[in-house]
Amino acid sequence: MNNIRTAEALRPKSFDDIVGQQHLFGERGVVRKMLESGRITNMIFYGPPGTGKTTAAEIIARESGMSFHRLNATTASLSDVKDILAGTNNIFSAGGILLYIDEIQYFNKKQQQALLEYIEDGRVTLITSTTENPHFYIYNAIISRSSLFEFKPVAPEDCAVAVRRALDYLNAQMGTSKTADDDTVTYIARSTSGDVRHAIVLTENAFFAADGEITKETVDNFNVRVGNFDDDTHYDLLSCLQKSIRGSDPDATVFYLAKLLSLGELISVCRRLQVIASEDVGLAYPMAAVVTRSCCESAKELGMPEAAIPLANAAVLLATSPKSNSAHDAVFAAMDDVEKGYGRVVPKHLQSPLFKGYKYPHSYPNHYVKQQYLPDDIKDKRYYNYGSNKLEDAARQYAEKIKK
Repeated sequence: MNNIRTAEALRPKSFDDIVGQQHLFGERGVVRKMLESGRITNMIFYGPPGTGKTTAAEIIARESGMSFHRLNATTASLSDVKDILAGTNNIFSAGGILLYIDEIQYFNKKQQQALLEYIEDGRVTLITSTTENPHFYIYNAIISRSSLFEFKPVAPEDCAVAVRRALDYLNAQMGTSKTADDDTVTYIARSTSGDVRHAIVLTENAFFAADGEITKETVDNFNVRVGNFDDDTHYDLLSCLQKSIRGSDPDATVFYLAKLLSLGELISVCRRLQVIASEDVGLAYPMAAVVTRSCCESAKELGMPEAAIPLANAAVLLATSPKSNSAHDAVFAAMDDVEKGYGRVVPKHLQSPLFKGYKYPHSYPNHYVKQQYLPDDIKDKRYYNYGSNKLEDAARQYAEKIKK
């Protein structure tokens, strides 16, 4: 029997069948309670791969009676969204459309902004998923119109339930009676770091390689991960990498980089390093962002194992560079005021096309003239504070000089 899609065949059909995520779908789970009360809202699912995000979206659509449509942002475009709406006659019916967009971080800001039209006019209930931090990769307006739910790595004891189901299913399909003792089942569950889909695939591979009993040795033929990652998760390791770089520890930096790459996390590493270059090194060494971007693009073009070299260059550079989060703090402070509704009316002399009262700085000594740029209600607000490093100190001195 060829190409048995065990993971797909065993995809849960109800909340009771989901392993793990009890805080969301257990008897007292928040999503389950919400659905039972008849409340359906836009949702953002975030967490590691293989933890049930797509499965949950399908069950929600089924339980709510909505028409389910799934897109993957790595290959889809806005035209695909429009095609779904155009091809559905009952888009304004009681059931409605539940649109699930997987890996939404691959939609750029403009594409995500365009989704708002469909959310706000009620044509679509949107569920999106991402393996990244949604606050970094999802447009704020979508976040503000959605409920965020974290999917956690599935505990080994829960993952073992899925492994047993897979073994029973395969035996039933093949007419065999192959076995695996509890230690082996637990070994599979632990070695996949909370990824249920990976655990099922690993079980399937070991099943066809085993003569009668599946052993740890059989499993090891397919489990190519390096080292013991029982307690490590996608987010934990990325957090360890960033904190090591922020703490200027190049040795810990390359260690966590190596662990992440051994788990196949090349793309996540590239994203996180680029975030670190701007968030933690920032204006203390602005060229770090340029170098990091170049190294990441090189790594993606090379692929593993050679990709480790440019990524190590970028990671060590960031770890040993001076640090500043002044721009990071400034923009998030400003975003907080925007969210609170401050600064709605901008100064008239800055508005196009009249610019009445605007003073052109280049017409004044030192290319500077004092005038108000912030709106009246926050005109004395200070968001940016110079960092204590060579470049920002020079910028501070320059600002003081021209403003005298």
